[in-house]
Amino acid sequence: AQLVESGGGLVRAGGSLTLSCAASGSRFTLNAMGWYRQAPGDKRELVATITRSAGIYYADSVKGRFTISRHNAPNTVYLQMNSLQPEDTAVYYCAADLTDDLTSPLYWGQGTQVTVSS
Repeated sequence: AQLVESGGGLVRAGGSLTLSCAASGSRFTLNAMGWYRQAPGDKRELVATITRSAGIYYADSVKGRFTISRHNAPNTVYLQMNSLQPEDTAVYYCAADLTDDLTSPLYWGQGTQVTVSS
């Protein structure tokens, strides 16, 4: 499958952005979809996941500020990010897997930059 992200950009602290990721080309049904992020010098971290049955996970650092959602046909996942802070600055990567576990995703997007200014 190919994953294509959109919606990144520059925003002031306290602002909002919505990321989108459209999946195509998979012969198999995608189950878990979600978002990772990686700031310069840091390792990639899991931000949020959602399964086809709407099981949802959020990292503690984004709970209450970020909301993940998806459409199953076509496979599209969204990340609504509110109350953004400078520490949210990172490249955000869409990920997907055929299982309900996104800890080792089968598919990755190319990444989209999110920059939050103070």
